[in-house]
Amino acid sequence: MANLRFLRGYNDAVVLGLARSGAVTRVELADRSGLTPQAVSKVVSRLIDDGLLVESGTRNVGVGKPRTLLKLVADSRLALGAQVERDELRVVLTDLAGTVLDRAVAPLPRDFDPPTFVAELNRLVDGLRSERLLGVGIGFVGPLDHRTGVVHYPTGLSEWHDVPLRALAERRLGLPVVLDKDTNTAVVAEAWRRGEELRDAVLVLVGTGLGIGMLLDGRVHRGVRTNAGEYGHTTLQLDGPPCVCGRSGCIEALHNLAAARGDLVEATSIVGVAVADLVQLLDIDHVVLAGRAVLAEPAAYLDGVRARLPKDEWLPVDVSITPLGDDVVAAGAAMLLLSEFYGRPR
Repeated sequence: MANLRFLRGYNDAVVLGLARSGAVTRVELADRSGLTPQAVSKVVSRLIDDGLLVESGTRNVGVGKPRTLLKLVADSRLALGAQVERDELRVVLTDLAGTVLDRAVAPLPRDFDPPTFVAELNRLVDGLRSERLLGVGIGFVGPLDHRTGVVHYPTGLSEWHDVPLRALAERRLGLPVVLDKDTNTAVVAEAWRRGEELRDAVLVLVGTGLGIGMLLDGRVHRGVRTNAGEYGHTTLQLDGPPCVCGRSGCIEALHNLAAARGDLVEATSIVGVAVADLVQLLDIDHVVLAGRAVLAEPAAYLDGVRARLPKDEWLPVDVSITPLGDDVVAAGAAMLLLSEFYGRPR
């Protein structure tokens, strides 16, 4: 696993992570972190010297001297995030707050191979490169191993079989790289955006494939082989059409066939049935819809999913479209890398 502990220690990461949520005083940092005021003072001094924090105004707290506010210098460090679809590469540049500052998009040839991909990734990264850059996060189609950085055999990409993508990308880019499934980076982006509001949720990504990212009890659920979320390749129809994964009647195959023949009602209903099963299985209360198919027809997918969900008042489920649009996977990949910077577990 790549060593991405950029900060000098755990205390630095804790303080900086608290500052990410807004202007804060040294006293508040001590209260929220559990660190002593003396420890907070030393950490804050280091972070100011490193250009990561800056003093920004004061706050009156009643009787006594106003307290100095500390603010994150969001553009002091930058991160890149990449989304890899089967036909397109998208790279975004974000600041420490996860705000997308710039982006680059390029088509990928049909059934592209690893050398072609790494070369194109390098080209887009070079166009966005900065001296303040921490590294690159990649959201790739699964299955893959998040821990080792190896892409196994993603459906629809025949040239990828146990490819050590993280190592290849680090060698070509000369930067630290983290790798995860596209669905996982997308749900990371939503978790960053919504914080504690989002504890038990699924993000359903409907693009060239169909998969889910799961947030269970506030943590991304990846499974024992870091390959959870291949929900598009579960069987919905026993005698259904063949799927690219080699099985038959998969959710992804049924959805894509309906979409290809222009039957939007059928396509969205299939996603709705699949999501309803997830609600029953995982007892989640938030569903976020994302991906190019959803963004092309957001109202139809919202209606298709909501129509299939339980109607019981004691089973409320919030269904929404990601406001991050086409950037959700790539931005989440950058946020995954930033999570290492803040000392948070992946």
